[in-house]
Amino acid sequence: MFGKILDVGSHRTVSEAIWFYILSLVLLVGLSTTLVHFLGMVGVVDGTVGGFFSGGEVHTLIGSIFVMMVSGLILTSRNLTSDIFSVLVAGVAIYLAYTTSVMIGLIPVALLTTLKK
Repeated sequence: MFGKILDVGSHRTVSEAIWFYILSLVLLVGLSTTLVHFLGMVGVVDGTVGGFFSGGEVHTLIGSIFVMMVSGLILTSRNLTSDIFSVLVAGVAIYLAYTTSVMIGLIPVALLTTLKK
């Protein structure tokens, strides 16, 4: 069931891209919350970092790295690295994730999965 949803190399319809967005967001919230909690216990970050949805700095950095990794995986697995439009969409996604919100930055990543080779 989740095999096709998590496969970054498959072509998706718009409804499948929406499910990819929702699942990626849920995975990112869990990963970021767990990682920030662990880093807070170790003493790397301050304990009052804030929540994921409030847009804390550490959560934004983790989310931006997540968006960069997922968009890079999509580009390389679908052989879209030579397509300048796809690379620009990935760049816009990373920029939006870092400057605006990680939730908005995941939207171009989900739309990137709908592009044909």
